[in-house]
Amino acid sequence: MSSSAKGMLQKLKLGKNVYGTAFTSIAPSWPVQLKNAGLDFVFIDTEHISMNRADMARLCQLFQAYGITPVVRIPSPDPYLACQAIDGGAKGVVAPYLESVSQVLDLVGATKFKPLKGEVLKKYLTSKEKMPDDLKAYIDKFNEGNICIVNIESVPAMENLNELLSVPGVDAVFIGPHDLSVNLGVPEQYDHPEFIKAARYIIQTTRKKGLSIGIHFSLEPERQIFWAKEGANIIVHSFDIALFSQRLNHDLRIIRNGLGDNSDSVESNIIV
Repeated sequence: MSSSAKGMLQKLKLGKNVYGTAFTSIAPSWPVQLKNAGLDFVFIDTEHISMNRADMARLCQLFQAYGITPVVRIPSPDPYLACQAIDGGAKGVVAPYLESVSQVLDLVGATKFKPLKGEVLKKYLTSKEKMPDDLKAYIDKFNEGNICIVNIESVPAMENLNELLSVPGVDAVFIGPHDLSVNLGVPEQYDHPEFIKAARYIIQTTRKKGLSIGIHFSLEPERQIFWAKEGANIIVHSFDIALFSQRLNHDLRIIRNGLGDNSDSVESNIIV
C-alpha cells in the first residue's frame, strides 16, 4: 500500500482535513503540478466523464507514483465496478446515488472484503458467520488503506441516512450538490435555505457517526471555506476543466479590457 493512501486514511479516521481536486486529463505532465500544490488526493469521476477503464487506471497509477491518493467515483453502485477501480489503482471508491443499506453493504464488500464474493462474502458482511482468523488477517492486509465513500445526493438517502452510515466499513461521505439540489426541487440553487438545511443535516449526521465528509463545488473557494466551517473535512475543490476555463476567461477579460476590445466573450457553463 502506498504511504500516501495510508496517510489519507489515517487523516480521515482522525477527522483531519484532506485536500484535493477532480481531474479528467490523462496528460502525464499534470500530476506533478497537483503534487506541487500539496494535495492529498485526486477525485477521478468516471460517472460523468467519458473515461475508459484503461485511462482511469493510467491516471490512478500516475497519481500514486507522485504520492497523491486516487479516489474514483464509479458510474453506478455496482460492486464489480468498484473492484475494477481498485484493480486499476484506486485507493478510494465513491459509489453514486446510494439509497439502501444493501447498496452500501455491496460497496463495503468490494472495498474492504476483496477478493471475497458471492455467498461467502454475504455471510461475513451480514455477520452471520465469523471470519476465521487467518482469512481475516489476509483480507485486512489485502484491502489495507482502501477508502469506502458513499455518495449522498437524494431525499431518500437523507431519510435513510442513519441506517446507511451505520454499516461497518464506511469511511466517509461525499455530498453531490448538483443532484441533491435537483432532488430537493431547487436545482443549482446552492444558497437556497432548503439546500443549506439538507447539506447541514448530512454533514452533522455524518460527523456524529465519527465519519469524514466532503462536498464538491467548482465555484468560488469561499464556498469550500463555508462548508468546511460547517464540518466538511474532505475539501474537493473544482476540477481541471473548470479551473482552466475560469482562469482563461478571467485573463481574456483583462486582455480585452486592456486593449479596449469590447467584443463578446464566451462564458463557460459549468455544472457541479
